[in-house]
Amino acid sequence: MSTLLECKNLNKNFGAKAALSDVNLTIQSGRIIGLLGPNGSGKSTLIKLVNGLLVPTSGSVLVEGSAPGVLTKKVVSYLPDRTYLNDWMKVRDLIGFFKDFYADFDPNKAYDMLRRLSINPNDNLKSMSKGTKEKVQLILVMSRSARLYLLDEPIGGVDPAARDYILNTIITNYNPEASVILSTHLIADVEQVLDDFIFLNGGRVVMSAAVDDVRENQGKSIDALFREVFKC
Repeated sequence: MSTLLECKNLNKNFGAKAALSDVNLTIQSGRIIGLLGPNGSGKSTLIKLVNGLLVPTSGSVLVEGSAPGVLTKKVVSYLPDRTYLNDWMKVRDLIGFFKDFYADFDPNKAYDMLRRLSINPNDNLKSMSKGTKEKVQLILVMSRSARLYLLDEPIGGVDPAARDYILNTIITNYNPEASVILSTHLIADVEQVLDDFIFLNGGRVVMSAAVDDVRENQGKSIDALFREVFKC
């Protein structure tokens, strides 16, 4: 395993409000990590900092030893928590766009996943439901052979019947030398695919561990532990 991501004494403030406080994390390759916490805990802020969409107030973020920027865009594949694609575009056009933009994008993988989800590549986004748009975004992100996948609420807007397929898509379509950071509030739905978890609360890391260690040592699911820690 190699180190993909390091956060050292990471702080992010928005005016007088602290969104992240003294976050220290090390993420190794070959892991699927759940970034878990209540609304407003700093999950999306952390993901945006790693992706270079925000700049730290203090401390540092390193992706394979480099600060987020042009170099890290080549190894990070990011799924935001909201739809950002243009409604007028057809799915086929988006695949062409991603192929031109990312050297590691595999159109064949994208078309295969579209077929499995019965999504017509000739349809435009304007004709799709919110959940179908989110599936298309996930397919585009997972069709890259990236080193670090940042997925912000990848199953939040889809129906329960599609969640298992989407989670299977995540675990079977990423480079085994890569890692996935998956932010969600649907812990019971995702914990079966997680290797590790990080609990955030009030912008601070309150707990992080391997999922198997918690199950073996405490005899609890991650969902049960989350409810205990956060008094849900």
